[in-house]
Order: sequence, then C-alpha cells, then structure tokens
Amino acid sequence: MEPVSLDNLSILYQSSDFIVVNKHWDVRIDSKMWYEKLTLQSQLRYRFPELADPDTYYGFRFCHQLDFSTSGALCVALNKAAAGSAYKCFKERLVTKAYLALVRGHVQEPRMTVRYAIGKNTTEGLTHMMCIEGTEGCENPKPCQSELIVLEHGLYSGDPVTKVILQPLTGRTHQLRVHCSAVGHPIVGDFTYSHKQDGGPYRMMLHAYYLRIPTSKELIEVSAPDPFVPALDGNWVPQQTTRQLDEVIQGLKESSVRTVEEERQDGLLEDPGPGIPRHAERSEAEEQRAVCERWLAEWTLE
Repeated sequence: MEPVSLDNLSILYQSSDFIVVNKHWDVRIDSKMWYEKLTLQSQLRYRFPELADPDTYYGFRFCHQLDFSTSGALCVALNKAAAGSAYKCFKERLVTKAYLALVRGHVQEPRMTVRYAIGKNTTEGLTHMMCIEGTEGCENPKPCQSELIVLEHGLYSGDPVTKVILQPLTGRTHQLRVHCSAVGHPIVGDFTYSHKQDGGPYRMMLHAYYLRIPTSKELIEVSAPDPFVPALDGNWVPQQTTRQLDEVIQGLKESSVRTVEEERQDGLLEDPGPGIPRHAERSEAEEQRAVCERWLAEWTLE
C-alpha cells in the first residue's frame, strides 16, 4: 500500500448501504484527540463528505473494528437500517473473517485450534494489554477460540517465520495477537505481545484479508489484497508452501454458506426480508449507543 494520507483511501466495495475500505496499518479508526487529524473517519469524510451522517458522533457507523496496527477489510454502514442488518449478522455469528499474518518461527502443525481464555491484564504498567487465563493479574477471562492454518514457511530479514491464515471464532480484544503469542509464535512486528522485543519491522504483520457479511440487505464479500508477498516486501522470502491461500478461503466460504443454510432450515434464523429492523427506525438513544458499544467491544481488535 502507498503511504497513508488523507486522500489515499482504498475502496474494496461500495453500495448505497455499505462501504468496505482497505484500512492502512497504523491508522486509528477514529479519535477524540484534537492532535490526531489523520484517522479512517477523517479519510471517509474527505472522500465522501455527502455520506457523513450528522446523527452520529463520527459521521460514519463502523460495523466492526480493526486495531490501530492492523490493516485490511473494514465495513462501514451508511445508514441505521444497514447498521442494524450488519449488527444482526454479528450477533448471530454469521460473519466470516480471516486474517493473514506472518508469525515468528516455523509452525510445525499444518493447522492449530487455540482455545486460551482471554481477560484484561490488571498488572501495573500492562493495563493496555490482554492476557490468557492463569496469567498473574488476568481479570475476567472469557472463553476464546482461534483457528490457525499454515500457508508458507520462509524467512523474514533472515529469521524463520510462517505465513498463516488466522480465523477468530470469538471476538475478544487483541485475540489473535494474544493467541499467537501464547502458542509461542507472536506476530512479526507486534511489539506489545513480544515482550517489547519485536520492534524492528516497519509494521505489525496482521492483515484483515477476507470478510463475508450475509446481511438481509445484500451479501458483502470482499478480499483485501495480500500485502505479505515478496513483490511488496523484499524482507519476506517464502521457502515452502503448505496450502494455497485461495483454497483455504474457498473452504471457509463454503463452510459459512452451509452454516447459514442449515440454521435457516432449522428455523434458527429469520428469512431475509425487505423490512427495516424496528430498532433502526428509532433515533439512536444514548442507551442504544451504549449497548452497541458494549457489543462492539466483544467483536473488535483481533
């Protein structure tokens, strides 16, 4: 990706109800700090001033979140009805998300399921971090599950690394970063979860590659271009391929489609319809906003 700037915003998908952007790394989604002028929200306002909603604090409704250091696909709803339909998909866990990452070391297992419960770190000086259950100062750990699939083994600046697909099946803050660190393969460039050791790379190598949201209004399905290829980063030298990226994503897509169809057949999901969710017809009361923020906190910052 090109250097981040106010007018450099990559659009992956756009309709009358949604926009999906390819977020740059080291950019906040929004900020209340006066000195942080360059955010995704400010980029959206610059690119689409006519689409900003005056009824919202920031002007745009982000359907989910990405960490400051993470790049990739991020969905924005352009009205309350669209936000409600996306919210329903997240609530019913119908959303499929897959991340690309470079992790330290050569992961030996072709596939791993990581199930460490994650909580808030209350240790002085570490309160900005999450932690796994059993760590001293770990408060309110909740069950979490991530899937890791090996794509390639290789070297990054001469050190052994593995290119992987990461799929968060739950959504705790920093989940993927914490889980990778917990299994001994921290994400390349993740200074926070490498015990402040990995500060050399120009960015943290975590990228939201694939996003599928089957809303009642439309199917949102996008892939944000893979940034971890030698043509874009000469420090990355693949040596051995285990799985093809397209093959893995196709498998995730087929699994997601089957899940939706099976649950609809079992009557667990409502048939998609043209109606607008009742709660979306009302103005955004403070109580509703608080509920939404609590929900987002459970589905953000992988």
